[in-house]
Amino acid sequence: MQKVAQRSRFYRKIHKWIAVPLMLFMFVMGVTGLLLAWKEPLNFKPASAKVEKSATSYRSLGEIEAIAKNFIKDSLHLSSTLNRIDFRPTKGIAKIRFEDHFTELQIDCYTGKVISVEQRTADIIEMIHDGSIVDFFVGTNNDESKLIYSTLTSIGLIILSVSGFYLWFLPKKIKKIKSKGH
Repeated sequence: MQKVAQRSRFYRKIHKWIAVPLMLFMFVMGVTGLLLAWKEPLNFKPASAKVEKSATSYRSLGEIEAIAKNFIKDSLHLSSTLNRIDFRPTKGIAKIRFEDHFTELQIDCYTGKVISVEQRTADIIEMIHDGSIVDFFVGTNNDESKLIYSTLTSIGLIILSVSGFYLWFLPKKIKKIKSKGH
């Protein structure tokens, strides 16, 4: 029984020494994970705009890119470095995301008109969740902070799961040993 009690104290120490330093990381991951799960009902993601179908053909990708870059530079005075263009042919729109900010433009692929300018809150939450927000603000392109944050938090959660199991299991084992001894 003494060995079981020693193991229990050992796991309690591990649990404490891992949980206390990583508590903030795990809290942030938990809160942002919950927000990401609820991003649609909470409207953290811009809804896709709807456009009238047209007999004319779509604007070229080059034209859509130029429209987006000019609009973001001239109207919003923001960086025009593109992250991606998400073409939605069934909806007739293109969603444009930018590299240096969280603005999303939606452009009518028939007319070339900007039909929506929204903030992509879900992207901000996702970057906080996975730690890449640090890389974004520091300006690194190698996801170094994201990898360190995610690795530390994941390993910490694995260790806490194992030590937590033993913190639950070993007292039951001690109780069982005590009951057999009396």
